[in-house]
Amino acid sequence: MKTEISFSKILLSFFVFIAVMIVVRFIYSGGHGFVFLVWNLFLAWIPFIMSSLFKKMIQASTIKKVMVFGVWLVFFPNALYIVTDLLHLDMETSIPKWYDVLLLFTASVTGLMMAFVSLLRVEQFLSHHFSNSKTQALMLAILFLSSFGVYLGRFLRWNSWDIISNPVSLLYSIAQRIVFPLQYIQTWGITFMLTTLFYLLYLAIKKLPGYINQAM
Repeated sequence: MKTEISFSKILLSFFVFIAVMIVVRFIYSGGHGFVFLVWNLFLAWIPFIMSSLFKKMIQASTIKKVMVFGVWLVFFPNALYIVTDLLHLDMETSIPKWYDVLLLFTASVTGLMMAFVSLLRVEQFLSHHFSNSKTQALMLAILFLSSFGVYLGRFLRWNSWDIISNPVSLLYSIAQRIVFPLQYIQTWGITFMLTTLFYLLYLAIKKLPGYINQAM
């Protein structure tokens, strides 16, 4: 009898695999390097869990929808951010490089899986309120804002909590780059590159079942 494995179980398996790799790495090296991946995955898990609320909110009030969507959008860049953890491969450690490559790659894939499932749920939610063309435009805008958020987190070291704990400095940093874009070419170059990458990956994942069927 054929049984299907739920996405939650697959996701849990990835979490366990990453946890085991981190523990083995700790035992082997005696250092706590890459333990930060646990925190980063937790932050990526927050928008994933929040996105499950959208199915139940079709009939909710507009204020509630906007509030939940706003909170989701603030945390969503964390799911994409994990991809940039690949930069840590330049760390000099006693751990074989292939091991760290596998660990960081697995964490990145896990973050992207949560991100794109979350994004699919949001797209379905938005499609109940907007036309297809407006929904697709909103999806692109979400990925652009999220890519900008990834830049703020990776290069300027801001995080989602700073919206509450340090809003003035965060808004000032953002305003500088909006008002004087030509002085921050790197900011917008990285943001547009990440937006393109994430959008292409998202489109490919949505079409993947059809592509697989064509190849069979």
